[in-house]
Amino acid sequence: MHYYQHHIGDFIKDTSFLTNEEIGIYLKLIWLYYDSEKPLPNNLFELGMKTGTRGNQIVLEGLLEMFFILDEHNQCWNHNRCDKELEHYKQQLIIASKAGKASALKRALNKNPTGVEQALSERSTEVQPTNNHKPLTNNQDKKTLGKRLANDFSFPLEWAQFCKQERPDLQPLRTFEQFKDYWVAQPGQKGVKLDWDATWRNWVRNTNAPKQNPADIVKLTVPSSNEPDPELEKIKADAKKAAPIPDHVRQYIATVTRKA
Repeated sequence: MHYYQHHIGDFIKDTSFLTNEEIGIYLKLIWLYYDSEKPLPNNLFELGMKTGTRGNQIVLEGLLEMFFILDEHNQCWNHNRCDKELEHYKQQLIIASKAGKASALKRALNKNPTGVEQALSERSTEVQPTNNHKPLTNNQDKKTLGKRLANDFSFPLEWAQFCKQERPDLQPLRTFEQFKDYWVAQPGQKGVKLDWDATWRNWVRNTNAPKQNPADIVKLTVPSSNEPDPELEKIKADAKKAAPIPDHVRQYIATVTRKA
């Protein structure tokens, strides 16, 4: 095991009373434990050689008794935290090994399927369960695929009739040309629809009414018969009732106009 989780907070709390030299020796003991992936041997000389404490075995022995547990039967020193980390590490190796074997087996089966597996695989592609547990065949699935509006798509008669009935304020052919230009130009999936009839109906319902031409508004104010326009006649009558402009006012206006 070449890697372990070093919990700094726990380590500082457990070793706060040690000197720097003692902390270094303790770390070497832990590293030796993880590297060998087994408890430390109950051999002070061997541990002293491996940790560089041959001349200070008193400190080495004190650290072992303080942080490790002696197993007299197996003549080794155990460490609870190290044992837990090693157990977790071994469990992860087992899980990874099982996953690797399962992945290799799956790849092998895909390369060389048996007769039964091949039949089941082919059958699964023909019929697929839906959310309501009813089978959905490939033919049915293809029917649900959308399509784009063709460039040469012509204006259907039923579309024109729907537009006249639903929106008499629209011009059917002009509305269709706008509809076609818009959807043909749409890139990617946005231009794909499952039901173009429904798309047309929604387009007609949501299209804003065309703005009136000012010239058409003027035409609407012209009387459709030879009868005089009441508004125009009222203006003429008001003009007749108005008092004439006095002569001195007319002369003043003429003088001002000439100076200008």
